[in-house]
Amino acid sequence: MITVTLYSKDECQLCDEAIQDLNNLQSVIAHHLKIVNIDGNQELEKKYALDIPVIEVGPYRLKAPFTAQDIEITLRAAAEREKSIADIDKKVAAEEASIPVKITRTDRFSYWISRHYMLLLSGLVLIYVGLPFLAPLLMSAGYTRPGTTIYRFYGLVCHQLAFRSWFIFGDQPVYPREAAGVDNLIPFGLATGVNEDDELAARQFVGNPDVGYKVALCERDVAIYGGILIFSLIFSLTGLKIKPFPWYLWLLLGILPVAIDGLSQLLSQPPLNMFPYRESTPLLRTITGFLFGFTTAWFGYPVVEESMADVRRYYGQKMARARSQEEARQKGHALPPT
Repeated sequence: MITVTLYSKDECQLCDEAIQDLNNLQSVIAHHLKIVNIDGNQELEKKYALDIPVIEVGPYRLKAPFTAQDIEITLRAAAEREKSIADIDKKVAAEEASIPVKITRTDRFSYWISRHYMLLLSGLVLIYVGLPFLAPLLMSAGYTRPGTTIYRFYGLVCHQLAFRSWFIFGDQPVYPREAAGVDNLIPFGLATGVNEDDELAARQFVGNPDVGYKVALCERDVAIYGGILIFSLIFSLTGLKIKPFPWYLWLLLGILPVAIDGLSQLLSQPPLNMFPYRESTPLLRTITGFLFGFTTAWFGYPVVEESMADVRRYYGQKMARARSQEEARQKGHALPPT
């Protein structure tokens, strides 16, 4: 059904006549009549004031004066145009439906990825954060070569400073610098005999049977990837229905704390020495790292899900069309040759 818009104004006899003519034509050409009063609307008054009443239907426009016959001709033209457009749309849809749909391996792989991407991402993160914990296990068991290989690999992406890392199989889970001021823990230098100011030695120190062996990722990195992994689990358990974390909260709760903790430490120590010396604690590194990882995943994963949902819909519809065509072939309704 076509929609007819009549622009009118108060105390307008021609407007009343146009409304009556349109009502009389309802039985001839069915239409939805929308009346817009331009009084008080500066934009509409400027546009239509000298031409009222004005009839608009589709791309056609009638300005006063016009007759009932003019209205009927315009409505018929609009109705015929709408019918032609609908016929064309049906023809195009029919032609598209008749084109054989071929499902390729790439289609199936893309569809599979869109359905299982969270499992893949979570698996990769689990492996990435899990291997660093395997290194101390291997070292403790005497498999030093594979353990050292893991340390070397992660040394490319992490500083691996022993006084900022977790330890396994030792008396303490961490050995912070004395400057960190952590009570009830033996500081790194005293426990290992390594100079706490020698960062190269702290990087190379992987541990020993007395203090245990360090995890191949620092405390903050373990917390970051742990936060990502925990959110991915929550996100999956909720059916991927969590909305994206607002960007301003991500900046405030995710980025700002880790930036303040990390930069204040960096800028206060040699060679910069811009502020009074400060060494963060394992607790602060863990909290700020976890907040960064968790909120970053919360910010990013729902956005990825929106894209993957579009991919699932597209390939799901394509596969449904392919199945329908295959069923039609089996029933003897072969598609036209290509």
